Amino acid sequence: MQITVLSGSPKGDDSVTLQYVRYMQKTFPDYDYNIFHVARQIRKLERDDKALQDIVDKIVLSDAVIWCFPLYYCLVCSQYKRFIELIFERKKGEAFRNKYAVSLSTSVHFFDHTAHNYIHGICDDLEMKYLGGYSAEMYDLVRSRERARFVQFAGNFLKSVERQVPVSKQFPPLVSSEFVYEPGPARQAVTAGNKKILVLMDEEKEYGNIRKMIKAFRGNYVHDIEVISLTSIDIKGGCLGCCQCGLDNVCQYQGKDGYIDFYNEKVKTADIIVFAGEIRDRYLSSRWKQYFDRSFFNTHIPTLKDKQLAFLLSGPLAQLPNLQEILSAYAQFQQGNLAGIVTDEGEDYICLDELLGDLAGRLVELAQQGYVHPINFLGIGGMKIFRDEVWGMLRLVFQSDHRYYKQHGYYDFPQKDFKTRRMNFFMMLMTKIPAFKKKFLKMIEKEMVKPLKNVVKNK
Repeated sequence: MQITVLSGSPKGDDSVTLQYVRYMQKTFPDYDYNIFHVARQIRKLERDDKALQDIVDKIVLSDAVIWCFPLYYCLVCSQYKRFIELIFERKKGEAFRNKYAVSLSTSVHFFDHTAHNYIHGICDDLEMKYLGGYSAEMYDLVRSRERARFVQFAGNFLKSVERQVPVSKQFPPLVSSEFVYEPGPARQAVTAGNKKILVLMDEEKEYGNIRKMIKAFRGNYVHDIEVISLTSIDIKGGCLGCCQCGLDNVCQYQGKDGYIDFYNEKVKTADIIVFAGEIRDRYLSSRWKQYFDRSFFNTHIPTLKDKQLAFLLSGPLAQLPNLQEILSAYAQFQQGNLAGIVTDEGEDYICLDELLGDLAGRLVELAQQGYVHPINFLGIGGMKIFRDEVWGMLRLVFQSDHRYYKQHGYYDFPQKDFKTRRMNFFMMLMTKIPAFKKKFLKMIEKEMVKPLKNVVKNK
């Protein structure tokens, strides 16, 4: 059996995720594994179609494909994303058709599900037979129980391919639109005052909907607002995953390109940031992914805290709940406020004009209020993962995170709440007494709401 491994790490042979594949090779040696470092070699694959075709030819001869990658900002890294774009742009999709596939990732389990959902969707789009994803914690391989679990997964994958098991699709094809937006007159006359507004754009089409949406959005302000194209930023490459920034937020690219200065001088100083771009496959463009990945020189420190954020998107966002979750999560773990998302999928000129005008006004109003929506599971769960990891195994590498978390009270472990621990200990003993337990169960409902009623009463 021939298996093609598409390695999605910029680190090549030193990829953490790839060690799982190496272990699989030694455990199941009777199969042929062809490993391609597509993320590390993305520049070559972009300019050398023969190099890309060599990979495609191997996939044609393969029985299965392993999509192997580390997690970068809720998804794969920008280099891997670009490889996926090349498959569609250069019409190489036929090689993947009817091939069995699995996805394999390593991470600290921060939004690993959205990355696997993305790859699953891509496999469905390529008409592959997706057999599931395996999300490993970085060092699961050194734990005997987790090694055994991984071997079971790999064995089941190989047996399923040999048996040619039937597979159903989970993600329906995206329905694209030919709608061409023609904006009408501005609906608002918004004054931003001292609030700095920044629009970041990725749009290759000179007369595409994104440029027109930005023009319409911009027209609602009585003064000009700054619009910057990602193509104008000096970005030499994607995040390398080296973690050099973990010690003191100094990136390996420091002084080698203009991204860090741009982010510090433009993004961090803005009060309102609007991200504008076209949906590509099931995410935004790889250029947008590169922008998000490179912002990791700030590590896990929120740099958009209390800022107003919005997205202007061209494409079928309503058909992509996974992308919707990623966008919401991004705003939450950055501790900014997602004021709104406007897309062109409604195919209604007047409605789109109104939505853009309302968003322009709402962004300024919320910025002036200093309003930030309360976070939900996406933000709370994500931050607790970072808190625990930085407190523990990752502290040595991410020392800048540790300093920030310590200074800002992130280490709010319940174990330190000695008052509550003493109360719980005493009350749990009391509930062992039948008479007290009966009384406790009768009063618990009223006691739970009592503090809230007091606040309402005293209003």
